[in-house]
Amino acid sequence: MTMWTPDLRQRSGPRYIAIAEALAEDAGGGRLRPGTRLPTHRDLADRLGVTVGTVTRAYAEAIRRGLVTGEVGRGTFVRARARPAAAVAAGPEAGLIDLSANLPPAAAVKQEAATLARTLAALSRRKDLGRLLAYPPEGGAREHRAAGAEWIRRGGFATTVERVLVTSGSQHGMTAVFAGLFAPGDVIATEALTYPGMKTLAGLLALRLQGVAMDEHGLRPDAFAAACRARRPKALYCVPTLQNPTTAVMPASRRQEIAAIARDHGVLIVEDDVHGRLLARPRAPLSTFAPDNSVYVTGTSKVLAPGLRVGFTVAPPALSPRIAAAIRGTTWMAAPLMAEIASRWIQDGTAETILARKRKEAAARYRIARKALERFAIQGHPEAYHLWLALPKPWRAESYVAIRTSSDAGWPDWPRFSPAVPKRRSRPDPSGGRPLPPGRERGRRRRRGAPPPRSRVSGQGPVGAGLQALRVAVGSIASLPSITLPTLPSFPITNVTRLA
Repeated sequence: MTMWTPDLRQRSGPRYIAIAEALAEDAGGGRLRPGTRLPTHRDLADRLGVTVGTVTRAYAEAIRRGLVTGEVGRGTFVRARARPAAAVAAGPEAGLIDLSANLPPAAAVKQEAATLARTLAALSRRKDLGRLLAYPPEGGAREHRAAGAEWIRRGGFATTVERVLVTSGSQHGMTAVFAGLFAPGDVIATEALTYPGMKTLAGLLALRLQGVAMDEHGLRPDAFAAACRARRPKALYCVPTLQNPTTAVMPASRRQEIAAIARDHGVLIVEDDVHGRLLARPRAPLSTFAPDNSVYVTGTSKVLAPGLRVGFTVAPPALSPRIAAAIRGTTWMAAPLMAEIASRWIQDGTAETILARKRKEAAARYRIARKALERFAIQGHPEAYHLWLALPKPWRAESYVAIRTSSDAGWPDWPRFSPAVPKRRSRPDPSGGRPLPPGRERGRRRRRGAPPPRSRVSGQGPVGAGLQALRVAVGSIASLPSITLPTLPSFPITNVTRLA
């Protein structure tokens, strides 16, 4: 823990703001290095002659600004400085490793650009092209809804055109569902480690998330049933196929069991199947086991191209009008031109061609990641874009993210996926939902909170050595010039165009 004491004599305004600004200057000027543990609230308050509450507000402001990260019972740590926008834009030439987003691999970009050009050229020859500039019917044009029903059918869920609503991507579909069907304060059950976009959405809509224990197959039925009895959630949000971030694929028997529990307790299922089509042999979605008690959300962005912002939502007839109203209240409609491109690709086979290419690329990258990280405990799937890596002791996710040097950027840490940072010193085990034992003495906690000894490879301990091996492996494969690697601790395999 550092003896950092900011000089506030020349600073005006609220003391907590002054402390946060001093912290920002010292971190930016190199006087506080990434990974540095800051004084406790009481220690800093005593040094500065302010109240503990003032320091608490100052640290909260620093967290809001992205300057520090903290966990109850462990302390507050300086984060790595954000890379300037110009460096991020420079991409591979600047050596950027952007592991902060889970994206489709950028393979065969020229082929897909040529495909898009041909589609746009064909559209330009249509005499009724102007209709794509007009408002579509509520829920989307019928031909676009029909394409959505076909896309969903190929994923194992047979539905009707009337039940499909077209949205501006699956995230927009989720927004419409939760805004249209739930009220502030409603409890929504999720996996213990969940999609960060759901956390963001819950914050926007003032929904309360309740994490439910998981194992290697995803959400545990016994834990879900217990949560239903204890918290009476209004809905269950889950990702049964290639779960984000753990890549778990829920077996059919468990899907049936989860559907039955939800039905018995009157809990609506909101299924996010955005990765479902990545499986060459799709699993029957959870919604197939409860079609009248579930809302199904999917789209094209995650599996075809991030810029193809088209989503499809399937809901029971009684709920569709409320979701449609939320669509109108957010973006009013999905862009007809974008929906037309997606529909054409679904109907003429282009989508399946791109999908097969993405699967092949993901599998190649997964093999590289498995080989480079074979010393570590990881959970992954050859058809997923990401994998889950358990950091070896004594590393904690937020400490590892904070201490990364400027040669890396955009590391998602564990709290990003947790519905709520635990109030106790223990924290969930992603494989089983059981808490890790807390430290038994203060000195031991200090040692566990500090970074491990640096290794000779990349100076970041055994994980750094694994990443260096991954860089070497990636750089040696000429046949995969746009290879990307998986992240720590939730490794999207698709975010870097080149590593050299």
